[in-house]
Amino acid sequence: MFIKQLYTNCLSESAYYIESEGEAAVIDPLRDIDAYIQLANERKATIRFIFETHFHADFVSGHLDLAKATGAPIVYGPDTKTTFPVHVATDGEQFSIGKLNITVLHTPGHTIESTCYLLKNEQGADYAVFTGDTLFVGDVGRPDLSSGDLLKEELASMMYDSLQQKILPLADNVIVYPAHGPGSSCGKNLGSETYSTIGEQKLTNYALLAESRESFIKAVTEGLEDAPAYFQKNAAINMQGYDSLDNILEKGLTPLPVADFKRMIGGEATALDTRNAVIFSQGFVPGSISIGLEGRFAEWAGSLLPFDEPLILVTEPGKERETIVRLARVGISNIHGYLEGGFEAWVNAGETIDIIIDVEADELAMDIPFDPNLVVMDVRKEVEFADGHVKGAVNLPLADLKDPASMANINDNDNLYVHCGGGYRSVIAISLLKRQGIHNLRNVLGGWSKIKDEERIETEKDASVLN
Repeated sequence: MFIKQLYTNCLSESAYYIESEGEAAVIDPLRDIDAYIQLANERKATIRFIFETHFHADFVSGHLDLAKATGAPIVYGPDTKTTFPVHVATDGEQFSIGKLNITVLHTPGHTIESTCYLLKNEQGADYAVFTGDTLFVGDVGRPDLSSGDLLKEELASMMYDSLQQKILPLADNVIVYPAHGPGSSCGKNLGSETYSTIGEQKLTNYALLAESRESFIKAVTEGLEDAPAYFQKNAAINMQGYDSLDNILEKGLTPLPVADFKRMIGGEATALDTRNAVIFSQGFVPGSISIGLEGRFAEWAGSLLPFDEPLILVTEPGKERETIVRLARVGISNIHGYLEGGFEAWVNAGETIDIIIDVEADELAMDIPFDPNLVVMDVRKEVEFADGHVKGAVNLPLADLKDPASMANINDNDNLYVHCGGGYRSVIAISLLKRQGIHNLRNVLGGWSKIKDEERIETEKDASVLN
């Protein structure tokens, strides 16, 4: 028996490769399928099945391309409806790969079709359960993402039954392999590990400690932040199908000379710069959006970029393909090419550039008492802001900046000092603000991590939100 967890940090996503006797299965594959095919080839194995735990909302699955490349059937759980061929399994149905057995456990709650897969080892003993978004380490899947007409409370009630009847009866030593790890928006607050055991979760998972159905429903439905805007789009793409990644790459890997790039950015195309935020700040194509590959790139790209407008890229040379693949993972596929020669070519052509002015936290401390027009803009999430912020600061979460109307209360004479937690999100925010014609901006280096240690800056908390 061979099991490999393939974890993708910027999506907090786990896909799985399972193999026995030269036969393999892949669970919840990403859209870029090369890693699974390469692994099977290296191990001289044949991929026999592609198992999906549910219609993912936070990324576009690789099920269609992997099925086309391998001939393996796509398996979903009960109550699945798609526009492409799949094997809709029945609850309790069993599949064999080599000497291993995989049993379907229908576990509705996160979504109607949500399904876990119980793996039995060569001796026929329960060994691991692949829980998708039903059970995480320290959390459970949020019940408010269903595309159906059920209330989140109704889905939470279903999840309670699924956990009580299908998951909790498993032995304590059964390994829990979830679809997501820390940072995922598919739960409220996932733990720091990417796998666990049934026994550990019984002892530590707040949702499994609920004493009744009512307390469980309350625990999992209260305090849910709004899901990223692209979640519904990705769920629909996974349900309806999509263009192949090869086609997206062929179009997106078109090198654009400076003149062509300039013409397109002056038209309907949106320019995305994926260089490191620090490098972007030192100089960039005016009007371009910064989302650096070094952070939670896919999540912010899906949340902030248009799905229906042409996209053109500025990348670090050699990062063009990686950028396109990571955009495609969240369903962004209308990519028309990249700036040939990168930002250096733009500079060498004598084109106008823009910059972001960076300041240290101690400079912010010195400026606050003497600038009546100084406004501290905190682009962290509301709960982060509530846990501690500069007194008098304005909270405008980064996700809200996609809507220009969110900037309506910014005055022309405001001197905005923008910060986030560490510096990644604030650069994205400033690039969006500049696109709206707002240029009285400073980026506070290190964000809140530096500001909170600056004794001259008065801070406060918002207990009403935290409670």
